[in-house]
Amino acid sequence: MAARWGLRGKSVATLLLACILSLIPAAIIGWKAIDDIRRHFANAYAENYTLLHMQKILAPVSRELALSQRFADSVVTREWLENESDPATKTRFTEEAEGYRRAFADHSYFVIDHDSGNYYFSDDERPNLEAPSYRLASNDPDDAWYFQTTRSDEPYNLNVNVDRKLGVTKVWFNVVVQGDHGPLGLAGTGLDLSEFLDELIRDEAPGLTPMIVDRHGALQAHPSLERIAFSSGASDGDVDERQTVQALLSNAEEQERLVEAMQASRQSPEHVQTLWATLDQRERLLSVGYIPELDWHLITALDLSVAPILERRWLWPLLIALTLVLGILLMAFAYATNKLILSPLNRLKLSAQAIADGRYDSHLPTSRDDEIGELSQAFSSMAGQVQRHTQELESKVRERTRALEQANAEMAAAYKQIDDSLQYASIIQRAILPDQQLELHLEHHYGVLWKPRDTVGGDFYIFRAHSKGYLLGVVDCAGHGVPGSLMTMLARAIIDHAILRIGTADPAAILNETDRQCRDMLRPDQLPASIATNMDIGLVWVDLEARQLTFAGAKIGLYATDGNDLERLPGQKRALGHKRRTDYRNQSVPLRLDWTYSLCTDGFLDQAGGDAGFGFGNGRFEAILKSNAHLPLDKQMSAFEAELLAYQGDLPQRDDITVLGFRFTRDSCTPEHGGHQAPLTDTQVLPGKPQ
Repeated sequence: MAARWGLRGKSVATLLLACILSLIPAAIIGWKAIDDIRRHFANAYAENYTLLHMQKILAPVSRELALSQRFADSVVTREWLENESDPATKTRFTEEAEGYRRAFADHSYFVIDHDSGNYYFSDDERPNLEAPSYRLASNDPDDAWYFQTTRSDEPYNLNVNVDRKLGVTKVWFNVVVQGDHGPLGLAGTGLDLSEFLDELIRDEAPGLTPMIVDRHGALQAHPSLERIAFSSGASDGDVDERQTVQALLSNAEEQERLVEAMQASRQSPEHVQTLWATLDQRERLLSVGYIPELDWHLITALDLSVAPILERRWLWPLLIALTLVLGILLMAFAYATNKLILSPLNRLKLSAQAIADGRYDSHLPTSRDDEIGELSQAFSSMAGQVQRHTQELESKVRERTRALEQANAEMAAAYKQIDDSLQYASIIQRAILPDQQLELHLEHHYGVLWKPRDTVGGDFYIFRAHSKGYLLGVVDCAGHGVPGSLMTMLARAIIDHAILRIGTADPAAILNETDRQCRDMLRPDQLPASIATNMDIGLVWVDLEARQLTFAGAKIGLYATDGNDLERLPGQKRALGHKRRTDYRNQSVPLRLDWTYSLCTDGFLDQAGGDAGFGFGNGRFEAILKSNAHLPLDKQMSAFEAELLAYQGDLPQRDDITVLGFRFTRDSCTPEHGGHQAPLTDTQVLPGKPQ
């Protein structure tokens, strides 16, 4: 009797102790759950706040940007900038510009003439344009933003800058006014920086600090003016590191995670990226959004210790009430367990021990007419089933092992078949490349770097020899791997047909004919929206009789360098097969002796690498073109590949890569038919280059 009472007492004491001990992890888990809920709501709060403020910023800024673009694209604006001294064109411009000035939110606009450097500014205090406000100078640091903007390929930029000569600080909308032969100047408007910050950045929401940064992290708007990187919107990313959002973070790891979040937001502008970081010695939740129309990031820093996410005053009474209820329930459960389960189970123990020892033929007591009796019967039935199932499982394991071995063998055979097919496809694709023709006609005066991302790819290059010269080009079809390689076969056939129909001496006509055939053959209404069929192409015709190059490109440009100078003929901005048609045009320039000409697909320029994982870029590519211009062309290609691999590091190749270079010397520029040629001199230059 004493032994039975001791067992019950120990069971109850154990359960009570377990109840007491369970309160500790329960409290920790509960507190952690509350903290997780608080962080979840904080994350949703920060994301919604960021999305709302992105729309608040986008609406007025997009309106001003759209008006500035219309203002800069106006025919009247271009006519006046082409002839600044003409009173008639100035009068027409002033009349039209006054309407824009009233439409701009700041009631101001500016116009800069590229040739004279004259800066005209008009607002409510200065409505007339009798004389320029001042004149830009290339050696004045305060005017560097203008020359950086006109040198850039971007059609516009948003630049937060202090104009000391006008005595104003604004968010400037700088739109390039393009002429037929280059930029005519700039035109646009500005938003007063103080009003911009008060309305869109200096929010009274407790614990929230919104910031606007560009893709390089330079602060364009911040509640504190000292943090803003003035004039960074027109620069090439060279800003003071102390005026970047990265400088606000405490360590390099957090800075790298912020850069990754900014890259992810640019890839998916519809989503807001969040991360935890330390700002001003305090943990903050950063939400990162991207406004693609403005190329701006909105970063919101949320301080959970200040923001009213969850009220804490009701937590302690709730915790006490839950503890009391849990204690009462556990005590009742302990009593019921001891009374109804522990005592009967003690009598069941001896029979159950036999099953635990593996004696499945042992009989359990089944005389009780209650759940314990049913449990005994179930144990007895279970013992027989376990014995049978053990034998069945052993048999099934043997069968499954044989089946897995057979499946592995079939998978290996299938993989080998696929790999063999890809290798065969690569051989077929390489067969369409004109390597033998290039070697036959140009010998060592050409070089090729061809690196498909996969076994087969979507890039290839073109060469046609004619009695009067040569047609060379590179083609970048949409897609990679097998789909890209199939596109190259189709593209090669279309281009061959276009060349057969047009001839080799008119690259633009070849592009237009190829574009037409692509649209006829690959009609968008008959293809899924997810399939891209566009092509980037650069074609150059080398006329050895006329000593002239004729180039036409679709998103691919032609580079020319002698190691000291570098010039580029840009391709048009739309690819073949783009949803909006483009009329491709030729650009003709004199052929230069001993200069290296290069065509490159975007796989080289967009390859990610370096410390930040950015693309290789045009700047680095142009630098290696100049630095290796003195080398033979095959060694140039080896140098390009080595430079790219060093920059790429451990990152994977993102796209197919093709670079085609060629060079003509006095010994190599005589056409094959041997006709009389006008002499080629070293003084012939590309149009617009000073002598």
